[in-house]
Amino acid sequence: MPFDSKTQRKIMGRFATGIAVVTTDGPAGPHGLTANALASLSLDPPLIMVAIDKKAASLEYLRRNRCFAVNILALDQEPLSRRFATPGPKEFGDLDCTTSQTGAPILAGCLGFVDCRVVEILPGGDHEIFIGEILAGAEHDGFPLLYFAGGYRRLADPHE
Repeated sequence: MPFDSKTQRKIMGRFATGIAVVTTDGPAGPHGLTANALASLSLDPPLIMVAIDKKAASLEYLRRNRCFAVNILALDQEPLSRRFATPGPKEFGDLDCTTSQTGAPILAGCLGFVDCRVVEILPGGDHEIFIGEILAGAEHDGFPLLYFAGGYRRLADPHE
């Protein structure tokens, strides 16, 4: 008998994660989604992986555009996380964005970003795993937006 998916979700919800908005632009147009199923994969070559649900509208945008940026959200960017977590079209017109190498939107105020070219797409159960070669990136000071046990969280400030 397969392991219960609800139990798996509860167990893995005990693993605190950072939150990112994955953005893309290209032939399919601009799009973005909130994600925490991502990881640094390799330093040489510089690779990152992002897992996208096969039912997500974002999947086709990433496939067609063949690029993405991972924008690591800062503590005050919870509204961005919520915005890109909802289904439907994604608007960037009112956001402060730049681009780097691929044209994928880079969101202002993030703790960091990596701009990637898709080099491989692998099956991963009910997800597809996008492997991206990092072409550019930057990091900034601040506190991260975290997700734990089904809710947004913050790190305790050691100076408080």
